[in-house]
Amino acid sequence: MLGSVQVNNLNLIQGPLEEVENFFLFVGRGAGTHEGKLITLNTETDLDGVFGSADSDLKAHVAAARLNAGQNWNGCAIPLAEGDTWAEAVDFAMERVTVEAIAITDPVTLPTEIEAMQAKAETIMARYMRPLFFIPRCRGPLPTETWEDWLDAVRPVTTNLACDQVNPVATIWGPELGTYAGRLCNSSVTVADSPMRVATGPLLGAWSTRPADKNGRILDLSVIAALDAARFSAPQWYPDYPGVYWTDGNVLDVPGGDYQAIENLRVVQKAMRRIYPLAVSRVADRRLNNTPGSMASAAMFFMKPLREMSRSRQILGQVFPGEVEPPKEGDIVITWPSKYAVEIWMAVRPYNSPKAITCNILLDLTNYA
Repeated sequence: MLGSVQVNNLNLIQGPLEEVENFFLFVGRGAGTHEGKLITLNTETDLDGVFGSADSDLKAHVAAARLNAGQNWNGCAIPLAEGDTWAEAVDFAMERVTVEAIAITDPVTLPTEIEAMQAKAETIMARYMRPLFFIPRCRGPLPTETWEDWLDAVRPVTTNLACDQVNPVATIWGPELGTYAGRLCNSSVTVADSPMRVATGPLLGAWSTRPADKNGRILDLSVIAALDAARFSAPQWYPDYPGVYWTDGNVLDVPGGDYQAIENLRVVQKAMRRIYPLAVSRVADRRLNNTPGSMASAAMFFMKPLREMSRSRQILGQVFPGEVEPPKEGDIVITWPSKYAVEIWMAVRPYNSPKAITCNILLDLTNYA
């Protein structure tokens, strides 16, 4: 026989994975410019140039998102032409771009619209293996309404819905949806941080003047509490503390569900995006088998996303935790239901984060001689 040499280039799948977190799609009625087109956006984009000089909800919410997202913001948008639907625009976009969330800037008025968004998110996951969530908004109060009238009108939009990939936002001042989307996309925090986080800073824009209803009653926190109970996300403030901030990022999960807060949904969806290409790369690869050595190696391989998401930083004695706790022994379990099928179970543990803080102060009158 003849001697021969073969050199193979083996791909161990050790490179970085695509990051789509903080990249949102905005869909809504435009102002006659670039309708039906997918527009890319960043901090330098001339919004009048891409959306037209006329006012529109879409342009206003994109502007609010850019303002509150801060540095290195990127996104995309589709202005809807007359007769087009948000669902058609989303299908169009999914063939061209991958996003973390889709913000629908035109107000929803019926629960069936929310259910359609949940169905669309499930369809996108089934077709493209892309986990994402929707951010719709309700309509704002009319000049002829009291706060009670308005609450009665918007509560039915979310009543009795089980849509764990929909995160509805209330509209009071006007640009809430865009402001909230920008707050979620702020690169100074992570997907594991709640939009309620005060250290992120106050909402940027014109929030200092609280609106009034038809009777002149100034907006107060009882209205915000009612919106929160109806599972809308909304601005909030703290008495005698400057600035306007945000409530919880309410997701329409069932009572007791794991994904009632947006940060829990975001960390799990991020892990899903990162585990998927790793799983694809092991299809029919005999390196993944039922021997003890292979099982241990596979556990380390599939643990990579959790290790990366758990990295913390310490600066001047302050610890900035990772998005999840570091994975521990047993957090990844691999089982073989059949000779040719494998199941990988992963535990993702977010850190505790206080949203209600009680301070108890004790007076000590003991006389120490």
